[in-house]
Amino acid sequence: MSSVKLKFRPNADNTHEGTLFFQIIHNREVKQITTGYHIYEKEWDKRCENIVLVSPIADDRNDFLREIQDKTMWERRKLERIINTLEDTRNSYTAEDIVICYKKSVDEKKSVFEYIKSQAERLMKLGRVRTSETYQQTLTSFMRFRNGADLYFDMLNADMIEHYESYLRSNYLCRNTTSFYMRVLRCIYNRAVEDGLTVQADPFKRVYTGVDKTSKRAISFIEIKRIKELDLSGKPDLEYARDMFLFSFCMRGMSFIDIAYLRKKDLSNGYVSYIRKKTGQQLTVRWEKSMQDIVDKYPENPTQYLLPVILRQDGSERKQYLSKLIFINRKLKIIARLARVTVPLSMYVSRHSWASIAKSKNVPLSVISEGMGHDSEETTRIYLATIIYADRIDDANSQILKDL
Repeated sequence: MSSVKLKFRPNADNTHEGTLFFQIIHNREVKQITTGYHIYEKEWDKRCENIVLVSPIADDRNDFLREIQDKTMWERRKLERIINTLEDTRNSYTAEDIVICYKKSVDEKKSVFEYIKSQAERLMKLGRVRTSETYQQTLTSFMRFRNGADLYFDMLNADMIEHYESYLRSNYLCRNTTSFYMRVLRCIYNRAVEDGLTVQADPFKRVYTGVDKTSKRAISFIEIKRIKELDLSGKPDLEYARDMFLFSFCMRGMSFIDIAYLRKKDLSNGYVSYIRKKTGQQLTVRWEKSMQDIVDKYPENPTQYLLPVILRQDGSERKQYLSKLIFINRKLKIIARLARVTVPLSMYVSRHSWASIAKSKNVPLSVISEGMGHDSEETTRIYLATIIYADRIDDANSQILKDL
């Protein structure tokens, strides 16, 4: 039989803090592991062998003692898990084996930076590229906040996370952006708890992790027509940006990543059939004249892709997509001024506008939802913020495009 107990060794002069340590007994062999935590003798209950809180008015000290209680409880459970594993996997073992396994687990303990990097790499291998990129973005931001100083998860507390939020806001990031970083970091933290790297301490309890209602991101059909009718002769960059924006609109608000990766073979017998990158859902769209008119304006892409976004297949496809997205969104801001559109124009506005215009034409919510590849009508409801039939969806799209 093995036992693990938390013990207290007072300081020799009884005026300074003493040391907390674990006593491990196995087959009458006794070993000790120092915890690195120190408390005063009056904060230790000899009979119950536990930490006791001091005066109720000493809030800071009590918070410190509670933190030690949580961490020593977590360390004790880790030792108990090690003992259970040794019981299951070895015919015999010693108290020294328990200590060795424990120290090895501490030595192998990943830091916050290392853990985020490993999770980003894991997600990339699983093909979850966008999520991997958000992890990397969050890591870059958090490293900047920490001035490159790494730390362990049990060093993350509510004060530090609150300071991180203040740091982000001091850099003029809006609440939704700071909330984005908080939610990603919280997800990583919760995963680390599951992996046994720390005990759950709820360090995000004092920061904002919600989503504020954003400003209007849809434009009217009249504004779409103004953009379409702009004379952009001699301005090929602006014309290209407008064409990609209109192609997205014609394709029921197709996401730009799906436009970039749309293959020539996805167009067949008058229909485009593709898999949404975000959800993995297959969508089929009837090919309309307005779509063909845009494709015909450009030389045939030398790659397998239909639109002139990814022009080389050399491993840099995603980099090309991101570069074009930034380029197009920048040019769309100029187009917005020329077309007297007050909403900051981006590729996302095209997607949102299709949904809003479809709703204004009394297209049922269920049809809009399926047409956009949403997982549920509730997603579409949230997406519209106010306001399946394949043949009905295509009829809805034709109804919108016939007046364009």
